Order: sequence, then structure tokens, then C-alpha cells
Amino acid sequence: MSNSAEPLIAGQVPLHEIMARLGRERPVFHSEADLRLAFVRALWALAPEIAPRLEVGQHQTGPVELLDLLCLGPLGTTAVEFKYFTARWAGTVGDHREQFSLRAHSSDDVARHRYVSDIERLERFCTPTHPRNGIALMVTNATTLWSPPLPHRQPTRDTEFRIHPGRSLSGTLLWGGGDYPANTRVLRGRYELRWRPYAQLDGMNGELRYLTVEVAPDPTSGDS
Repeated sequence: MSNSAEPLIAGQVPLHEIMARLGRERPVFHSEADLRLAFVRALWALAPEIAPRLEVGQHQTGPVELLDLLCLGPLGTTAVEFKYFTARWAGTVGDHREQFSLRAHSSDDVARHRYVSDIERLERFCTPTHPRNGIALMVTNATTLWSPPLPHRQPTRDTEFRIHPGRSLSGTLLWGGGDYPANTRVLRGRYELRWRPYAQLDGMNGELRYLTVEVAPDPTSGDS
């Protein structure tokens, strides 16, 4: 689905309100697990009636898969997958002068592939049997992830997985032109990509942004 409408968590809390609160209270995170915990705390502060559940097993036709976060509320249910990819940065943040030392994560192409894989997973988890929306959320200070490729650059193996602003993801996405079938991902929806500012820290790689894709239940899918 298009990202033109603001995603809601459990049918009631706009995602941007959670991210704005997070940006003020936690402009940077030690790890992806730290991000998940901080997100849950911010959600709880805004809507204590919503019950968050971490690492919930999703029973598909194959092995059980773990969903990062399931938000259960009186008005709806939302599945959330998180990605936190970092470039090298070190500094102190907040009133407690908390020290952070972010390491450079794996290659950008791996980051893009894992994010698209989250979208594909959410499409499996959001069905009429499980009528929920899904949100794939990435937070990063790696500018290469939101920057478009240089003009006239030769295609790379992750060309169809690029996630810079203005891109749209849909259909069959081939890795390396199809040379690596195990890395192929197939999306039933069409997703327009829009990055938003998250926080600004001092120094090189101090800018953080976030990307969200919202997945709607598949009206044609049966029990997953």
C-alpha cells in the first residue's frame, strides 16, 4: 500500500507521535533491542491500554517465525518489524551524559535486503485470518541508505532493493539480476518510500532518519 496516510499503531496512535517522543527522549540507541524497548516504553506512555508483546511466534505453513512486536489494542492490532543499522559514531547524550559508541554495521546492500525481507514477512503475517496492519520501521544514521546512487553508476547486485526517497517497491525483486534465487523477494503490495528526520547529533554521521512502510492485510489470502 502507499505510505500517503500516516500509519496507526493498534488503530489509534499515529506512528509519528511515537517517533517524535522517541526523538526527544532517545535520539540514539545502543542496539536494535534497545530501540525496540524504547519504542514500547513510548507507546506505553501514549496509550497504556495498548498491550505490547515482543517476539511473538507466527505460525505459518513452515517453521514458526518470530515477529519483533505485536501491539494489541481495543481498536486494532499492529505487527511491527524493526531494523537499526548504524554508521560509526561516538558521543554522549542526555542529562545523564550517557555514552554511545555506534559501530559500522554490515554492508549497505545487506541492510536493504533485510529491510525488504521484513516487508515480505509482514505481508505473510497480515492476512484476513490475522486482520492487522504491519509496519516495517528502519532507524539509521547511515546516509548511504537514504542517498540515491550516483548518476551513471553501474548497477549493483542490490539495485532492485534500493530504498532511497522516491523509490517504490513492488513485485518480484531480483538480487544480482536473478543470479541468487535465494535472495529474491516478492511483494504483493506497492510501497512508496519516504524518509523522515529523526534526530540530529553532533559530529560526522550525527544525522538520524527513519523509514516506514505500512502493510495492509491481504484481502485475497486465506489462513496463513
